[in-house]
Amino acid sequence: MAKAFDILERRPVYRGFFKLTAYRLRHTLYAGGWSQPIERELFHRGRCVAVLPYDPATETVLLIEQFRIGAVAGAATPWLLEIVAGAVEPGESPEDVARREALEEAGCRLDSLLRIGEFYTTPGGCSERVTIFCGLVSQPLQPGLHGLAEEGEDIRALVAGLDEALMWVENGQIDSAVPALALQWLALNRARLSAVRA
Repeated sequence: MAKAFDILERRPVYRGFFKLTAYRLRHTLYAGGWSQPIERELFHRGRCVAVLPYDPATETVLLIEQFRIGAVAGAATPWLLEIVAGAVEPGESPEDVARREALEEAGCRLDSLLRIGEFYTTPGGCSERVTIFCGLVSQPLQPGLHGLAEEGEDIRALVAGLDEALMWVENGQIDSAVPALALQWLALNRARLSAVRA
């Protein structure tokens, strides 16, 4: 069966810091033929990068905490524990973004980057695709307050042992998918990274 889709109508709904577009479309069905026309809204987010700074000598990670509008309606706090992240600007590579954002959001200089993977975050309604890295450091990770005032950022960097951070994923203190994925990748690759730095 050949997979195909047909966009019948595309209508801008909102254009601001983000964009929202309404689509009317149809697509092929697994059983054959075409679906009835369906309507969906697409939140445009574009390409982003996230990086988990890691010191293999001390097995510590650097996490950030900041206010997130997406968590306001949830039962828990809207201040989320995450990893460094940012949008890819024109002319930048994902590696450039990882290094820039680590410095802006955490005051952290990365020695090298290991690519974890590239993923859609919420493809049911958002175009965001994020490249995730583990950023190795040789200098001790430092807590502190960071962010760009002109972007309204108020970011707290904190340092934790890898095992402690993994416990935060398990008990729900880290309740965002990108940091959970990065930390679980690191747990699976900890021995290999320690051997490289030894």
